[in-house]
Amino acid sequence: MDTTSPCMQQVQEAIRSRRSVRAFLPDAVPQRLIERILESAARAPSGSNIQPWQVIVLTGTAREALCQDIETAALAGEPGQAEYAYYPRQWREPYLARRRTVGWALYGSLGIQRGQTERMAAQHRRNYCFFDAPVGLLFTMDRDMEQGSWLDLGMFAQNVMIAARSFGLDTCAQAAFNPYQHLIVKRLKIPAHRQLIMAMALGYADMAAPENNFPTEREPVHVFARFVDSLP
Repeated sequence: MDTTSPCMQQVQEAIRSRRSVRAFLPDAVPQRLIERILESAARAPSGSNIQPWQVIVLTGTAREALCQDIETAALAGEPGQAEYAYYPRQWREPYLARRRTVGWALYGSLGIQRGQTERMAAQHRRNYCFFDAPVGLLFTMDRDMEQGSWLDLGMFAQNVMIAARSFGLDTCAQAAFNPYQHLIVKRLKIPAHRQLIMAMALGYADMAAPENNFPTEREPVHVFARFVDSLP
């Protein structure tokens, strides 16, 4: 395998440069460019090629109105209710340590100290404006789909993020919108047979923002992979 070919290097660069961006420039993303990203992402595999995903692309005043709805609810103390648990119900190691490490790296980049709960909450509410990205993506799926289709949608979403990098854009996958599905469904008239799975911010990263300039660690291969070449 020629790992030095330009094509291979471009793929590796798109994967390795993907990050969760939490501050975006206001520069608009042309609709045709969004369409090209989604066209590429749609090559994701899915069981029996059923392609169970749907995407709602929010820009302009539609994005602003939805963000305002959710931020108003959050500021009013409305907790919302997510339809599924994204995180484990009980944290344990090694996942707790990894979560804390990235959380404090983010807060540290912003100068937020332990105990500054209001500043932490304000940073969390930044999710609800898609971190000022000009494009918000909502990923939905029919409710009668099973767990395999959730895997399919995850691969599709990953393709969106990698395709975006190939065009010089950045993303942030977001579960923070899920507790406010009732507001999203009402505002966007999403059919009752569809469920919001996740959201994603899309745009051009503001690399002058400190929250976009802290490293996130990845475990080495030997920690999570086991190679087996024979069995007894």
